[in-house]
Amino acid sequence: MSVTEDVLKIQKKLTEMTRDDGSGQEEALELLKALQVMAINLNVLTDTRIGMTVNALRKSSKDEEVISLCKTLIKNWKKFLSNTPAKESSGSSSKPKKESSKGKDKKDDKEKDKKLPASFPPQSNTADAVRLKCRELLTQALKTDNDNPNSCGTPEELAEELEECIFSEFKNTDMRYKNRVRSRVANLKDPKNPTLRTNFLNGVISAARLAKMTPDEMASDEMKKLREKFIKEAIDDAQLATVQGTKTEMLKCGKCKKKNCTYNQLQTRSSDEPMTTFVLCNECGNRWKFC
Repeated sequence: MSVTEDVLKIQKKLTEMTRDDGSGQEEALELLKALQVMAINLNVLTDTRIGMTVNALRKSSKDEEVISLCKTLIKNWKKFLSNTPAKESSGSSSKPKKESSKGKDKKDDKEKDKKLPASFPPQSNTADAVRLKCRELLTQALKTDNDNPNSCGTPEELAEELEECIFSEFKNTDMRYKNRVRSRVANLKDPKNPTLRTNFLNGVISAARLAKMTPDEMASDEMKKLREKFIKEAIDDAQLATVQGTKTEMLKCGKCKKKNCTYNQLQTRSSDEPMTTFVLCNECGNRWKFC
C-alpha cells in the first residue's frame, strides 16, 4: 500500500473527528503521530490535501497535545514548500520540441505545488483599502521581538484570519467594524497583557473567539483584579450609605471644617487587623477613611 493511500485513510478518519463533538482526541493523537513518521513529500501533500485536514482539526480540537502536534506537522510540511527549487532546464534546445505526456504530467504537478501554500491555512484576498490597512495594523500588533516557536501561523496569516472573522460579522467596513479592529489592536499590542497575544498566536484563543471578545474578556489579569477592587469598593460605599452611622462632634471635616459628622466601622481586612472607620460629613457630604 502506498503512502498516499495510507494518508487518505487517516485523512478520512480525522475529517470525521473534526465534524463530531470533539470526542476521540486520543485516537486523533495516535493518527497524528502516525503521520509524523510517514515519508510524506510534496506530491503526497498535493494529492491528499492532508494539510487542510490537520489545520481544521487544530482549530476544532480543545486538546492541547493534539493542537501542539497539529502545529508541528504543519510547520514541518511548510518547510517542503520553502525548500522546493523551481528547476528550469537551460539546455532546452537539445530536447524535442514536442512535449511528452509524462513531461506534461510533471508540469501539472508543479502547478499544483505552487498552489499548495494556499491550502493550509486557507487564505482569502481582498482589494479593499480599509480592510488591507486593518490587516496591516493587526499584523504589527502580533509581531514581537522574540520568535514564537509554537505559533500556528505567521503574524500575516493570523491577522488575515482575524480580520476575516470581524468582517464576516458586520459585512462592511463601517465604524462598528473599525472600532472592533481598533480594540483588538490595542489589546494585542498592550505590553502589560502579553498573555492575550501569546494565546492567540499559539491557537489557545481562536480567531473567531478573539473577534467577539469583550474588553473585560481581553483585559490582563492585573486589570481584572483592579476592576474587581473598584467594584468591591463601590459596593462597600453603597452599603455604608444605607447603614445609619454614629453621630459625633469629635471629628472635623477637612473640607468644610465643620464637626457635624457620622461614622461607621467595617472589617475590611483580616480579622486580626483593626476595623476601618468611614466618616461622613453631614454638612457637605465629604467622605473619608479615619485611621
